[in-house]
Amino acid sequence: MAESAEHVQSLARGLAVIRAFGSDSPELTLSDVAKSTGLTRAAARRFLLTLVDLGYVRTDGKLFALTPRVLELGYSYLSSLSLPEVADPHLERLVAEVHESASVAVLDGPDVVYVARVATSRIMRVSINIGTRFPAYCTSMGRVLLAGLDDEALGTYLSGTELRALTPRTITSPMVLRAELDKVRRQGWALVDQELEEGLRSLAAPIRDRGGRTIAAINISSHASRTTAQSVRRDLLPPLLATAARIEADLEATRTGLRA
Repeated sequence: MAESAEHVQSLARGLAVIRAFGSDSPELTLSDVAKSTGLTRAAARRFLLTLVDLGYVRTDGKLFALTPRVLELGYSYLSSLSLPEVADPHLERLVAEVHESASVAVLDGPDVVYVARVATSRIMRVSINIGTRFPAYCTSMGRVLLAGLDDEALGTYLSGTELRALTPRTITSPMVLRAELDKVRRQGWALVDQELEEGLRSLAAPIRDRGGRTIAAINISSHASRTTAQSVRRDLLPPLLATAARIEADLEATRTGLRA
């Protein structure tokens, strides 16, 4: 992407330093950050020490790590949407009804990012928290969000995303995935059966704005040992769709109230 005349390179580099940290690299040396960002060691050191001064990074003199304060950067965005605040009570009600974990996520590049979640038990090998990211192509919420893209945006996603097999069931063919997304678009929901992780079944529905644009997705996840694909559709789909509709109504009411 070409840089505009207003592009502030130092800001872009500072954000690149923050993005260098992740679940697989929670602590990094100066050399690690320089290598990950393409910065010189001297430049990486300046950015890291600035972030330390601002409270976003901590260091023991050798290793650097993000501090909880960095969550403020994302929270400002989430708060402006009001989505987590609106969704949370509906997720709690849904979980109390179906006795399975439920979440809300948005699309960010090739990934889904969790913005709200109520869990009953841990059913994945990794812990899911607010801000957790998973590849969109092999998750139920990701399929719903991808199905909501226009043809040009979806084509860009499919041409630029490597569809890796995370389990033997993962769809890795762009043609097959596009057909599945067409199906999701027609039926209005997605069921992903053990494509992200073996033993995990997940059902998702879109959350749309007033104009019908998909802005988020809501899901119910369950373990394959407790459910079948048929029982998921029969028992979990109706309350999921009803909850999505209630969230949409509350989001519209919230935005209408803000405009009044």
